Amino acid sequence: MRYRVLGGTGIEVSVHCLGTMMFGAVGNPDHDDCARIVHAALDRGVNFVDTADMYSAGESEEIVGKALRGRRDDVVLATKVHFPMGEGPNRGGNSRRWIIREVEDSLRRLGTDWIDLYQVHRPDHTTDVEETLGVLTDLVRAGKIRAFGCSTFPAEEIVEAHHVAERRALGRFRTEQPPYSILARGIETSVLPVCRRYRMGVLVWSPLASGFLSGRYRQGKPVDLGAGRPALTPARFDPALPGNAAKYAAVEELVALAGEVGCTLPQLAVAFTAAHPAVTSTIIGPRTMDQLDALLAGAELTLDDAVLDRIDEIVPPGTNLYQPDGAWSPPTLTDPSHRRRPLPERAAA
Repeated sequence: MRYRVLGGTGIEVSVHCLGTMMFGAVGNPDHDDCARIVHAALDRGVNFVDTADMYSAGESEEIVGKALRGRRDDVVLATKVHFPMGEGPNRGGNSRRWIIREVEDSLRRLGTDWIDLYQVHRPDHTTDVEETLGVLTDLVRAGKIRAFGCSTFPAEEIVEAHHVAERRALGRFRTEQPPYSILARGIETSVLPVCRRYRMGVLVWSPLASGFLSGRYRQGKPVDLGAGRPALTPARFDPALPGNAAKYAAVEELVALAGEVGCTLPQLAVAFTAAHPAVTSTIIGPRTMDQLDALLAGAELTLDDAVLDRIDEIVPPGTNLYQPDGAWSPPTLTDPSHRRRPLPERAAA
């Protein structure tokens, strides 16, 4: 396993990061089995583990904490904060009040005295970024966390956060965790260049495009829209919908390319993300030991320029063939009131 420096932190992390979103009730509820997956990854050279407070409502952090007992010093441990962790107001978001409360809960669930990388899971337009950076800076000074970053932030908000940090003499985001895959290359346009400009580490998630690059969903084959990921978002997988045709066509070309390279489609997909110069580590999120073994078997795969050129022909750089599950959309797109003047004010005369 190769290691890369995480942004400008001096912390060296493995190119594969073990993601644990599938640990717990939403994926693999067997704590002992999940611990075996963690241990197997560490034994194969992975030293980077990523989780979040909201994964299975905190259960994932508890599993990771138990799995790392006796091995904590050898692991770069990352978790995240933002999403609601209960009913009622003020139990989520990026406020000082919530982050101070939730970092303590994460430390307790993880069974550790410190978090190596604490990430803001999504933007929060109800909280000034200065407020968020201020509390994260205080947590570094208090020794609760070693560094902090953001996840799924658009380029303009990353830039704003850096400017605020500089003006207010606060710590800055050291990392960004965006979705990135062969089918979702939109971040190549601005997010990745901005991260390189600020020397930020980049941890990419969903390299298999929400399962589309797993090899299970193929052109001309029936898809069970009542099971697995298709049951959650059937519109993304239904081959009868015209918008999905380009995805299925691209998958067929990528399957053929993987065959020429001599690897599986998932291995091709993960290796593609790791080849980008802005990417520090690719998060792999296995639910089973077999999935972990299959992904780590491709760790030594090197994609030469000819293969990357062919991928560029199939899915051009900067192109999104789909919107990744869980990707953040700004209120300016999701709330019509941000795009529409009041009815009496819309006419020019």
